[in-house]
Amino acid sequence: MSRKHKFHNQEAVYFISFATVYWIDVFTRQIYFNVLEQSINYCRAEKGMEVFAYCFMPSHVHLVFRSAVGDPSGLIRDFKGYTSRKLIRTIAENPQESRKEWLLEMFERAGKKKSNVKQHQFWQQHNKPIELWSDKVIQQKIDYIHNNPVEAGFVTDSVDWKYSSARNYAEDETVLKIDNNGWSLK
Repeated sequence: MSRKHKFHNQEAVYFISFATVYWIDVFTRQIYFNVLEQSINYCRAEKGMEVFAYCFMPSHVHLVFRSAVGDPSGLIRDFKGYTSRKLIRTIAENPQESRKEWLLEMFERAGKKKSNVKQHQFWQQHNKPIELWSDKVIQQKIDYIHNNPVEAGFVTDSVDWKYSSARNYAEDETVLKIDNNGWSLK
């Protein structure tokens, strides 16, 4: 990993994106979104994750976040590790999953390409964290995240994408709560 793609400032707000292997559209069923939602809630309650913006897309996740305990790398490592294991298990046990064999085969194929993976690889290994150094830059990344489903053609208004904090900024916290949206780095 190059030096510019690391969590250098442990107290900073970061923008990260991470995708499934081969950019597979896994998040097409409510049960899979539930795993992400539950994992974010757990990390907020138990691991000091502060979430300022998020968007769950069919093949990837965007976050603007901070680690309140000063370990953003460990936080994301644990989040991705847990969700990977839980999602693979959920797919394998889902009787409604018509793509089950294919999905599991693809995750196994990706795992065989990496010496540090035991069996299946769900997420691509890089996150490319970007430290956000001003409120203006944070707002730019939040706008990017919120416009992602619009640019993809899934919705015409960002607040209509169920798994996006655009809804929170419109005062709708029915899916996930976010942390202070009146943030300031001062």
